[in-house]
Amino acid sequence: MFIIRFIRRIISFVILLVIIAVGWPVGLVWFAAHNPTIRSADVIVVLGAAQLDGRPGEVLTARLKETERIYTLGYAKRIITVGAGAPGDRTTEAAASKRWLINNGVPASAITAIAKGRDTYASTIAYVDEMKTRSRKDVIIVTDPYHCKRAMTMANDKGLVATCSPAQTGPSSISKAGLPYIIRETKAYLAYITLGRRGIHISDRNQ
Repeated sequence: MFIIRFIRRIISFVILLVIIAVGWPVGLVWFAAHNPTIRSADVIVVLGAAQLDGRPGEVLTARLKETERIYTLGYAKRIITVGAGAPGDRTTEAAASKRWLINNGVPASAITAIAKGRDTYASTIAYVDEMKTRSRKDVIIVTDPYHCKRAMTMANDKGLVATCSPAQTGPSSISKAGLPYIIRETKAYLAYITLGRRGIHISDRNQ
């Protein structure tokens, strides 16, 4: 009888650990998306997403609208657009983003386009190097809500002080992004903190 109770307790403990192991990162991703906190910074960084011949796609347009909004509110005086192009592209995500911002009233002199990075990690390395070269440390990252936690974690790990201002519209906004996005982003976050921090990087080119 004692052995049966002991086995049941062990099984219950293992189940509890599994629930915590899964629920904790989901909670972190969800909380970062639903409770953004931004403050004045040196730079606003808008992470790249798909563009078509210089025209930002829906996801990237939503990020750019949020970037233009917080720039106009005075949260930072500089903007970095980041993102390379896919094979065969005539332009890059960074260039398309810069053009959109200029067309929507942001001075060209306030924008630095870095045409590097086809995933979150590579893009982070690119803009971190640029910021450190110019002795800038505080960054506001603009990306999809459920992408915020991982993007901020990567920036903080590279020595920056990061907050996130999530896109409020578009297909990846909180009102439209469903459970599959949360699950996908939680898996990507776990992959980064368990493997990425040890130098094993898994690309997320669909971001």
